[in-house]
Amino acid sequence: IAKLVYNSNFEKFDGSSFLENIRQFSELPNGLVLIQTKLLCDIGKKVEIHSVSEGIPRIEKVLRSKRVLLVLDDVDHTDQLDAVLMMQDKFHPGSRIIITTRHARLLNVDRAIEVYNLETLDFDDSLKLFSWHAFGRNYPNKGYMEHSKRLVHHSGGLPLALKVFGSSLSRQSIDVWESALEKLEVIPNGEIMNKLKISYDSLQDSHDKDL
Repeated sequence: IAKLVYNSNFEKFDGSSFLENIRQFSELPNGLVLIQTKLLCDIGKKVEIHSVSEGIPRIEKVLRSKRVLLVLDDVDHTDQLDAVLMMQDKFHPGSRIIITTRHARLLNVDRAIEVYNLETLDFDDSLKLFSWHAFGRNYPNKGYMEHSKRLVHHSGGLPLALKVFGSSLSRQSIDVWESALEKLEVIPNGEIMNKLKISYDSLQDSHDKDL
C-alpha cells in the first residue's frame, strides 16, 4: 500500500524517493551508504558518499530546502532510520515520511506522528495496488479487468498477496492468467499461503522470485 500511496502522490512534491527493501539492502557491504546515495540521487543531488556519518549532513542540507515525499520500506533496525531521519526536525515544512516495518517499537514518538496498523485493503484499493504491480498503473489493461477482479478477490485484501499476484503475472498472456486462476480457485478460502506459493512458483526467473 505504501507503493500505491507513493505512486499516487509523488508528483505533488518537489522531490521524492521510494527506498525499497531497506532491511535487505542494509545487509550489503556499505548498505546504509547505498541507501543514502539512492535517496540523494532520487531527489536530484548526485554525490559520492564514503560513510554514513558523511551522508547524514548531506541529506540534511538537501532536504531542508525541498518539500519531499519519502518512503522507507521494510525497516527493521534503528540504524536504518538514523541514516536518513537523524535530521527529521529539519525537513522542509510539508514533507511527508512513510515508514513500513514489522517492528512497531521502532516507531517511537520521536520518529512518527501517526502510526497505522495495516490489516487488509478494501476492494478498490486492492485493485489499484494489484494493478501497479501487474501493469505499472492503478487500473488494469484492456481485456484484463475481469481477470484482475478475480485475482483481487483471491488475495483477501492482503498487500503481500496483491504484490505477489501482480508481479508474477506482469507481462503474461491471458492464457497464463487463466491457468493461475484455475489453480487458485481450487484452494479453499483462507489458505492464502498456498495461494501465494502458486503465484511464487509461477514466476519466470530467480530475479522475480526475489520479492
